Amino acid sequence: MNNGQPRRAPANDMPPLRPMGGPGGRGGPNARVNAEKPKNASRTLGRLLSYIGKSKLLVACLVIIMVIVTVTDLLGPAMQGAAIDTIRITDGGITVDMPSMVRYLGIMLVLFIISASMTLFQGFIAAKLSQNTVYSLRNDLFRKISRLPIKFTDTHKHGDIMSRMTNDVENVSNAISQSISALISSVLTLIGAFSFMVYYGWVMALIACVTIPMTITVSAKLAKFMRKYFVRRQKLLGQINGQVEEMVTSYKTVVAYGKEKKAIEDFGETSGRLRKCSISARVWGSIMGPCMNFLGNFQYVLIAAFGGFFVLNPVSFMRTLTIGNIQSMLQYSKKFTRPINEIANQYANILTALAGAERIFEIMDSADEIDEGTNSIEVKDINGDIRFEDIHFSYEEGEPVLKGLDLSVKAGQKIAIVGATGSGKTTIVNLLTRFYEIDSGKITVDGIDIKDMPKETLRRSIAIVLQDTVLFSDTIRANIKYGREDADEEDIRKAAAFAKADIFIERLPEGYDRVLAESGSDLSQGQRQLLSIARAVLADPKILILDEATSSVDTRTEMHIQQAMVALMKNRTSLIIAHRLSTIRDADVIVVIKDGVVAEAGDHDELLSLGGEYAKLYSSQFAGVAT
Repeated sequence: MNNGQPRRAPANDMPPLRPMGGPGGRGGPNARVNAEKPKNASRTLGRLLSYIGKSKLLVACLVIIMVIVTVTDLLGPAMQGAAIDTIRITDGGITVDMPSMVRYLGIMLVLFIISASMTLFQGFIAAKLSQNTVYSLRNDLFRKISRLPIKFTDTHKHGDIMSRMTNDVENVSNAISQSISALISSVLTLIGAFSFMVYYGWVMALIACVTIPMTITVSAKLAKFMRKYFVRRQKLLGQINGQVEEMVTSYKTVVAYGKEKKAIEDFGETSGRLRKCSISARVWGSIMGPCMNFLGNFQYVLIAAFGGFFVLNPVSFMRTLTIGNIQSMLQYSKKFTRPINEIANQYANILTALAGAERIFEIMDSADEIDEGTNSIEVKDINGDIRFEDIHFSYEEGEPVLKGLDLSVKAGQKIAIVGATGSGKTTIVNLLTRFYEIDSGKITVDGIDIKDMPKETLRRSIAIVLQDTVLFSDTIRANIKYGREDADEEDIRKAAAFAKADIFIERLPEGYDRVLAESGSDLSQGQRQLLSIARAVLADPKILILDEATSSVDTRTEMHIQQAMVALMKNRTSLIIAHRLSTIRDADVIVVIKDGVVAEAGDHDELLSLGGEYAKLYSSQFAGVAT
């Protein structure tokens, strides 16, 4: 929309929210959180790898560096064993082949320098790969959110959506920067270490493999317990974010009703469940490392024992082992188990990342907002003749809001829509702008079904001024210009003057350059509404929708705005959703909505003379009775 207003149905027309299974959308702090494992971990991993694969050059560089690091790391024990074997006991004395030892030690020094240098580059490239990946992932997620149907944002807690954009993406970033290198190194080291062990003695290599089945069994059992806690923790974290966001945005209401203690208790209850779940996740995650270390040490003992035995008792089917060979074998046995240990230690990060990635992909897999419009009509060609024909609509199945509504608005007409709270007034606007899709019936603009009209064209032809204004943390000029990006300074100032907003703007020290606080909270509600009206004025729409646009301004200002609105609405189709009936007495047609249909229609005097619903609303309002 070119008016910059939030595209969501207000509470009076909306059904009770029924969020999805994500953390922020449980509807309350006491709701139970499902702890089931990821629905498809392998598919999530595949999709995540496709994002990593977008940086092919970095991946290739990382693999090359890891190969160099691994090779230099694996050559170290061989050189160490060779250096040890330069020491010999002959005729009861010790002899040392010093040139050979110096050569081997020199090679080891060079290998260590190369390994250290490459490890430094590895960290840099891993960080860049991580940030490139999450940059792409985050942008795709934000782009997807901008294409979601309004119903999605209306029925999902905003804190949970933000948690997916921040916490879940950050977890993916951490896993990539820490785990990718570890996994590549682990695979290469595992293959290399086993190859060297086979070279020194295939029997010893088989002995080293004894612990592998135990390692796989233990890791699989522990993973079963770990997975559910990490998934549950991510969901609870999203729920926590939802509660914080709700508390901050509703703080005045919480304080006004003295509900601080209740809010603290609810937050504490959710926070307590998060703490308990996090402890369990950490405990199970930390158990994996010690278990793998124990199995690695057990393998070390096996190699030492059998190696010593074969040195003292050579066998014909094995090459003769030396003390240096055994030392190398012991080092390679450590390197053989280290990859398994590293994978185990990274398992918690990987699980957290997969759980977060799955939550991200849940949003990405949601259906986009439908836009099947192919009609080539342009905004300048729209006149504003609107028809609602037998419209049926419900936010929730089985709970209809509109029940066969028929309404005709001629181009240039000023139509006021009134009715009791929840009667469906704002729903009519939501359907006209296609924020929601009708269940049945037909809505046309200038005889064209709005389903055939591109949504961008439709919405650019409409400007909405809502009762709940939305401003951005930007300058006043930018907030007004949001209605039309190509507007010049003169147009902006004219729009502000037209809406009577220039009076307070020019009193501010920075004037139009004043940067507003979040949601314009440093302005009064009335001032925010004036800026919203100025934005709509600048948009110069074909169809103007006012949802109690002057509800937060004083009587004198309202009078000036009403005068401005008369000029603004001239020769422009205008729909006014009104609660204060005094503001719509001069409307061409007043439509009364009741039980999802048009109950009455006519001008002010006609409806009063009927003595029907409008007359009741009017008399009760001016009698001081709340409608």
